[in-house]
Amino acid sequence: MLDPSSSEEESDGIVEEESKEVTAPQAGSRISPSRTSESSGGLAPSSGGRNSARPTSPSPSAASEQEKEEVEKLQREEEERKKKLQLYVFVMRCVAYPFNAKQPTDMARRQQKITKQQLQQTKDRFQAFLNGDTQIVADEAFINAVQSYYEVFLKSDRVAKMVQSGGFSANDCREVFKRHIEKRVRSLPEIDGLSKETVLSSWMAKFDTIYRGDEDPRKAQQRMTASAASELILSKDQLYEMFQNILGIKKFEHQLLYQACQLDNLDEQAAQIRRELDGRLQMADQIARGGKFPKFVSKEMEAMYIEELKSSVNQLMANLESMPVSKGGEFKLQKLKRGHNTSIIDMGQEDENTLSKSDVVLSFTLEVVIMEVQGLKSLAPNRIVYCTMEVEGGEKLQTDQAEASKPTWGTQGDFTTTHPLPAVKVKLFTESTGVLALEDKELGRVVLHPTPNSPKQSELHKMTLTKACPDHDLKIKLAIRMDKPQNMKHSGYLWAFGKNVWKRWKKRFFVLVQVSQYTFAMCSYREKKSEPQELLQLDGYTVDYTDPQPGLDGGRAFFNAVKEGDTVIFASDDEQDRILWVQAMYRATGQSHKPVPPTQVQKLNSKGGASAQMDAPISQFYADRAQKHGMDEFISANPCSFDHASLFQMVQRLTLDHRLNDTFCCLGWFSPGQVFVLDEYCARNGVRGCHRHLCYLRDLLERADNGAMIDPTLLHYSFAFCASHVHGNRPDGLSTVKVDEKERFEEIKERLRVILENQIIHFRYCFPFGRPEGALKATLSLLERVLMKDIVTPVPQEEVKGVIRKCLEQAAQLNYQRITEYAKIEGKKREMYEHPVFCLASQVMDLTIRQKDQKDPENAGRLVTPAKKLEETIRLAELVIEVLQQNQEHHAEAFAWWTDLMVEHAENFLALYAVDMDAALEIQSPESWDSFPLFQLLNDFLRTDYHLCNGKFHKHLQDLYAPLVVRYVDLMESSIAQSIHRGFERESWEPVKSLTSNLPNVNLPNVNLQIPKVPNLPVPVAGLSVNLPQMPSFSTPSWMAAIYDSDNGSGTSEDLFWKLDALQTFIRDLHWPEEEFAKHLESRIQLMSSDMIENCVKRTRMAFESKLTKSSRSTDFRISPTICTMFNVMVDAKDQSAKLCAMEMGQEVDSLPRTYHSQIDDLIEESVKDMIQLLVAKFVVILESVLAKISRYDEGTLFSSFLSFTVKAASKYVDVPKPGMDVADGYVTFVRHSQDMLRDKVNEEVYIERLFDQWYTATMNLLGTWLTERMDQQLHVYQLKILIRIAKKKYRDFRLQGVLDSTLNSKLYETVRNRLTLEEATASVREGGMQGISMKDSDEEDEEDD
Repeated sequence: MLDPSSSEEESDGIVEEESKEVTAPQAGSRISPSRTSESSGGLAPSSGGRNSARPTSPSPSAASEQEKEEVEKLQREEEERKKKLQLYVFVMRCVAYPFNAKQPTDMARRQQKITKQQLQQTKDRFQAFLNGDTQIVADEAFINAVQSYYEVFLKSDRVAKMVQSGGFSANDCREVFKRHIEKRVRSLPEIDGLSKETVLSSWMAKFDTIYRGDEDPRKAQQRMTASAASELILSKDQLYEMFQNILGIKKFEHQLLYQACQLDNLDEQAAQIRRELDGRLQMADQIARGGKFPKFVSKEMEAMYIEELKSSVNQLMANLESMPVSKGGEFKLQKLKRGHNTSIIDMGQEDENTLSKSDVVLSFTLEVVIMEVQGLKSLAPNRIVYCTMEVEGGEKLQTDQAEASKPTWGTQGDFTTTHPLPAVKVKLFTESTGVLALEDKELGRVVLHPTPNSPKQSELHKMTLTKACPDHDLKIKLAIRMDKPQNMKHSGYLWAFGKNVWKRWKKRFFVLVQVSQYTFAMCSYREKKSEPQELLQLDGYTVDYTDPQPGLDGGRAFFNAVKEGDTVIFASDDEQDRILWVQAMYRATGQSHKPVPPTQVQKLNSKGGASAQMDAPISQFYADRAQKHGMDEFISANPCSFDHASLFQMVQRLTLDHRLNDTFCCLGWFSPGQVFVLDEYCARNGVRGCHRHLCYLRDLLERADNGAMIDPTLLHYSFAFCASHVHGNRPDGLSTVKVDEKERFEEIKERLRVILENQIIHFRYCFPFGRPEGALKATLSLLERVLMKDIVTPVPQEEVKGVIRKCLEQAAQLNYQRITEYAKIEGKKREMYEHPVFCLASQVMDLTIRQKDQKDPENAGRLVTPAKKLEETIRLAELVIEVLQQNQEHHAEAFAWWTDLMVEHAENFLALYAVDMDAALEIQSPESWDSFPLFQLLNDFLRTDYHLCNGKFHKHLQDLYAPLVVRYVDLMESSIAQSIHRGFERESWEPVKSLTSNLPNVNLPNVNLQIPKVPNLPVPVAGLSVNLPQMPSFSTPSWMAAIYDSDNGSGTSEDLFWKLDALQTFIRDLHWPEEEFAKHLESRIQLMSSDMIENCVKRTRMAFESKLTKSSRSTDFRISPTICTMFNVMVDAKDQSAKLCAMEMGQEVDSLPRTYHSQIDDLIEESVKDMIQLLVAKFVVILESVLAKISRYDEGTLFSSFLSFTVKAASKYVDVPKPGMDVADGYVTFVRHSQDMLRDKVNEEVYIERLFDQWYTATMNLLGTWLTERMDQQLHVYQLKILIRIAKKKYRDFRLQGVLDSTLNSKLYETVRNRLTLEEATASVREGGMQGISMKDSDEEDEEDD
């Protein structure tokens, strides 16, 4: 801001404004010329407009009414402008010379508020990050956190409303995100070497980067630093500029007022304060004498009111007295009373009120600068010269040495003295050349008597020469600067004559000295004296201009100081000096009468006014110019004659509007500079504290009603102040209470109660996401304070609880209404997005439906299908849960003292939802089970909430769904039982791909997720018999094909196991909250699973036995995949029994699940054992058929002899094939095929090993028995070859299949081997060889086998 006292641009601006105002009216006019151009500019067109519009005017009376209204409007605007100008004068004086208040430095720093444009910019930046348009690298967890923050917070209409209210800052954005991610970060798994604090810091740094965007962080930091500095401390120029904007004052108006009020003159401001305080005392006396008291609540307060007025002035005087009158002055501050203030300030005895000469002490600083000496011609050019300087009675200083040809120095000497008229001596010396000379030779000297008014620039002075200097015109150029101390207000030569002092008319040197803020003295001094010769204490004197006094020669411009019984006449040599002396003494006396120069009007009206005012001081020039612009009425107005209560109300209201519209998120708090000015105004002009805070409360409540965000802590502070005052606690020292204050307080109290209750009802929207921080908690605290009857008796907690309960009941209704409306809007948007082609049609349909609903409300909503209604109910449930979670996260802390009320609020909120939920479930088809996701959604939230778990709504939800769950389980049981019966009847036992061995944990079907669902079952007609249609067999979903490639059980078994597992998963995922019913459901499912698996096992065993019975008994028999499938069904049954019938870890020990599991396991083991035995028996039967074929070659039989002879005879002529080897090869092929099939298709290794062991043992037993029966007979060669082939291949094949050596090399095998070896040796001797077949292992035989 430009310096209003010395700027050339400012002066040019004033001159320019003056040139525009040539047509201004006379000073007597009440319309200020400073706005004349505006007024005339506004009036002239309107006049022309009326003339031009007159032909179309309906009547002359209408035109005159319009003209009258315009004139009245202009008059009101002019009155408002004058009021603001006068108010600005008072504010300027508070800023110029504060003596009561300081700018507070302990106020909370306010953050920059976010505007709508900045919020949109922030949304765009976060959307760009989510779209991948930024270079910020982030993991999936951070992206999900930002996505949730963007959707839930930034896009919320509550945040947009908060931005509109001016209560949303960048810090709020950051804090909400920080709180949002803290839970997410805590839920992340621990990572070695990376703490969660590091992750949190990293995420916040990325958030700051996204929020800042492409903006340079250094510029943002500089802007924040500058704004923070201006928010803390403001200079006077900044305060002037601020209140110019607040009050609508123009720049040139401020300049005129600033100069005319002499705001840069601290003495004038201090004098103005003294005059104001004196006026307030007089006004108090007038009120006491006239009895014109305000209306108080008690008559006794009238006398107290006068004492309070005087006490407040007394305090102000004490504050003013504490202000220093000099900067580090050494004089004693005298606290002297003024003559008419003896009843207010008791300063001691009468003798202490009189000044003595020793009380007046002045301290001056002199700077003597010696430049050069001129006219020094008699000395040789190389002679050395120098100067000395001294102040009378002080130390002596010397300059540097210089040659006589160039005697220049520029040396400065600093001195201090207490003499107002000191003597400064400067001497010129030259060095003596004589050998015996003791002292240097003095050439000349000069003695000067400077005063503080002396010229500061360097001047030539003629020196007084000595006899040793032959030069006649020796001059010295020097400058003397004598600083004026702070307590010396004016000085100069005056003629004076008085009755008690200065009894001779004589010219003397006078100094006006300020001893303290209320004590001034006119002192006359002689040269070289520190104490005044005479002094006049100005207490009680009045100074004014006067005419020349006859008989007094000397002096041209006269003025006097008059006191009852005494008059002192002064005269100066010129008019300018007189004006300066009168102004200085006027400020010192504190008189109410302002002296006016007698020639002022003539000078202003004279044609040569400019030249005539050349001898007037600059202050008079500014005063004259202010009078010319009509500002004198504001400057000279008596502050005591104004209603400062209404003026302060106006300035506080305008300041609050300015504050709420600035760039800071103030929440109604003033800035430190504004607080400072308002505090100073109240103290200086006697504005009562209760009135101030009542007006403040009213203004804040009005802004709150208009949607502005107001800090409840601020409301609490002002309300507590007013409550203490009204109830007599005297927060500001005032014990009087006006009737008006009490009535206004009661009105504001009721209004505040209503607003606070409304804010609690709308707590989600007034304090969205817990912002501003702590505001809701402060609101509850303030409500409790407002409900108090007085300031001592606390309000009963039940009463407070009742009020909050009522508010929260309404809040539940409001919140539910808002989310239902939001859900409807969201649903329509989703429909339009999914079907953009039918957007217009849907809008027309909505309009038609609404019109029909309005005409026929009973049929409203019937067009919505049950599925659509259920979908909307589920979406509404998600919103309900979101609201409750946000309440817990952001608002629960504020209601920490009222936790039970928040629980009631949540239950009421859920009860409202229960109505819609029940209505939606009632219209659902009894054949549909799609409502279970709704239960799981609500139950998963409620069971984890400590307060809502098993609450009213939770129990209602359980009561609603318990019959559905039981009925669903019953129908599933009947359906599964029938599917088992019919499925096994038509079972082909073809293997299908497995889903049960590693079935993933499938959650309950969700409307938004495509996951396997529990099969829907048709609901039968009520009755005892349940005839369910056969459920379709289970078909593998496409997404499972790539996971499971092996064949496993049958279609019926897989369908059974999948249904049982899905049903158990469904029941488990319900997480039924009631423990007893949950155990019942679990036991029910386990018992059902056990029964179903038992039925499946029995059916499978029966089918297995039937399959084997119908199969071939020869080596043509092959192990079919169906047999393997039956084994696999047993394997799956065992696995599923462990999963479906066994007790889970962590459950209570219960014998029932163990019983189910052990029983079904035993059954499965017995069934598998039987199946193995049946299969082994089948293998034994096949071997028996082979042995039966070769039994025909037994020794001694007719067939054996005939067959042997025939073969021998035929072999001579043709190549007869070896009998019996095809039988051995067929058997070996059968064994190998069976082993490979079982090994490849059956999924249980234990069963295979057990089967192979028994198979091998049983066949070896059979071979041993067959050979034992022929112990006495010799084996036929063909029998021997077949048996050797079978025995060797079987041994080798079973060894390759993993049969243990202990089983392979059993005693029976050894017996068989030894017998066949012996028979082989006998046949070799008898037959001449076995044609390569031998019990010995050989490579050739291995190759043949391969």
